[in-house]
Amino acid sequence: MNPKERIETLRKQLAEYNYQYYTLGNPSISDTDFDFLMKELELLEREFPAYSSADSPTQKVGGTINKNFESFTHQHQMLSLGNTYNEAELIEFDNRIQKGLGTTVYEYVCELKFDGLSISLHYENGALSKAVTRGDGVKGDIVTDNVKTIHSLNTKLIGDFPKKVELRGEIFMHRAAFDKLNKKRAENGEALYANPRNFASGTVKLQDSSEVAKRPLDLILYQVLETEKNYTNHWQSLQAAKNWGLQISSESRICKNIQEVFEFINFWNQERFKLGYDIDGVVIKINDFHQREELGFTAKNPRWAISYKFKTLAVTTVLKSVEYQVGRTGAITPVANLEPVQLLGTTVKRASLHNANEIERLGLRIGDSVFVEKGGEIIPKITGVNLEKRPLNSTPLQYITHCPECTTVLVRAIGEANHYCPNELGCPPQIIGKVQHYTSRKACDIQSLGDETIQSLFEADLVKNVADLYDLKVSDIINLERMGQKSAENIISGIKKSKEVPFHKVLFGLGIRYVGATVAKKLVSHFRSVKNIADADLETLSNVDEIGTVIAISVFDYFRNPDYMNLISRLEKAGVQLESNEKENALISSKLADKTLVISGVFNQYSREELAAMIAAHGGKNGSGITGKTDYLLAGDKMGPSKLQKAEKLGVNIISEIEFLEMIGN
Repeated sequence: MNPKERIETLRKQLAEYNYQYYTLGNPSISDTDFDFLMKELELLEREFPAYSSADSPTQKVGGTINKNFESFTHQHQMLSLGNTYNEAELIEFDNRIQKGLGTTVYEYVCELKFDGLSISLHYENGALSKAVTRGDGVKGDIVTDNVKTIHSLNTKLIGDFPKKVELRGEIFMHRAAFDKLNKKRAENGEALYANPRNFASGTVKLQDSSEVAKRPLDLILYQVLETEKNYTNHWQSLQAAKNWGLQISSESRICKNIQEVFEFINFWNQERFKLGYDIDGVVIKINDFHQREELGFTAKNPRWAISYKFKTLAVTTVLKSVEYQVGRTGAITPVANLEPVQLLGTTVKRASLHNANEIERLGLRIGDSVFVEKGGEIIPKITGVNLEKRPLNSTPLQYITHCPECTTVLVRAIGEANHYCPNELGCPPQIIGKVQHYTSRKACDIQSLGDETIQSLFEADLVKNVADLYDLKVSDIINLERMGQKSAENIISGIKKSKEVPFHKVLFGLGIRYVGATVAKKLVSHFRSVKNIADADLETLSNVDEIGTVIAISVFDYFRNPDYMNLISRLEKAGVQLESNEKENALISSKLADKTLVISGVFNQYSREELAAMIAAHGGKNGSGITGKTDYLLAGDKMGPSKLQKAEKLGVNIISEIEFLEMIGN
């Protein structure tokens, strides 16, 4: 291939990768591979300037404008940073700094490189007036309403703030919140999100800001622009932003020389796995603003900053087989069985393949040597295949067409990535999973019934659905393996006690697709009884606050299924709560009306769940994080110091458990 053809090929490839990464939030190539292709293109364009083009990816940041949002031209372009992966290139960068400044007297600020979505924030007279995505670096999308929903972001500045200021930061998601979200989606039978970065990027571009508000995003500021305050360096400006009530990274450090930069990089290359969020490197910036001005910019990057990317820890192993697991909702999850291999201190034997699309994208074959990384440094994932080691006569994997448990033909709805087994009432894993879900703590809370016991009950042909639980007698289960008289009595007692569980927990326990604990509460609050829900038409269901069309269709279809209506009838005859208790939803008082309280710590008299219920019963709102809109922090023992500091900084009233109880007259 001649240079011109190679340049054109690289441009097309990189443009497509840019589109997948920035616009779709679904990268199909690793950052390292992308950067190597970009460097190859840069070298070719430098060597053959006749083929240079203003439309080349080397001249752009990447990304496009989403036509659903109003666009905004950045007053200062949001340039990307040059990347480096080794110390030699970083030393070259330091040498260029020395040469450009003509001195060895300068210092760097080293910052963690958050793996998220860049954002530009504009404040006027202390109020957030505009939030703009990076876009193509010249223009971005205005997503102000969505960004305002991020709890950690103060939309009103405090202290001695400038009249007008632009700040830049990174929107990201903590891994614990992401894992919790995916766990909930798994419980509801929904496809899992790929990683926190993609999820954060996709969330910010949602059209419905009320949906964004439900998603736990975070934001760290890393740059201050456009202010009449005369700060002489980057560090000073960030400390000012912190004093205005904005969140900056506490892990940043001033480094006096390149050796201290290496120490910072080496430290975080090891310690990054202990963080609660993903970072993919370190950003190194000249601290002094005058020196930055002197160094200037290239067409694409500032000369005074660079990004050091950590190498993704990966290993190679052999794909032995693929098995297919059936979830409670019938969702099929392919799982790769691997030759055991050590990765980040753990032995990896299996990796999720997510769905048929992922298997096809990777082009997997049994016996392939595959590259395995830890997604988010936690979950093993296959990222590619070493084609040079592919066995002869191997054939591409064919996704299964029938359920591996009950042989029913699988279905795949239009627009969904997952295949499903539609045999909800006859597929063993679905039956067992539904009963296990019904007895779980957040549902009907039958603690005496463990997962293994439910499996035994199913195998003994005693339980085929949740209504069968209420027909059980001690004599039915006493002869099960490892079952004694006392254990059998405890199980029957626990089942009887579950008849007292409130209706919203029963509704959640039924395992209707997309109906999680929160949705169940919304439905019960609106309809009051199972009969009213069953009688509601699709439009009525869709109009319930925060329900929407997808959930409404799922609920509507459930209550049109004769088998499920028979199940409901049996539960009703057994005495299970299928109607809301008026006292359950009635307000005790309005003493906390229009007040937002955040609970943190461990308490003496009540659990956090009980305190949250009290807040709601007295008309208050339970907040998830400290913001300028928080009225009270209900503080217990062992509370995190960051919440306390933030509450004190924002002037939030801090009250004890006793003070709270006095406030509501308990």
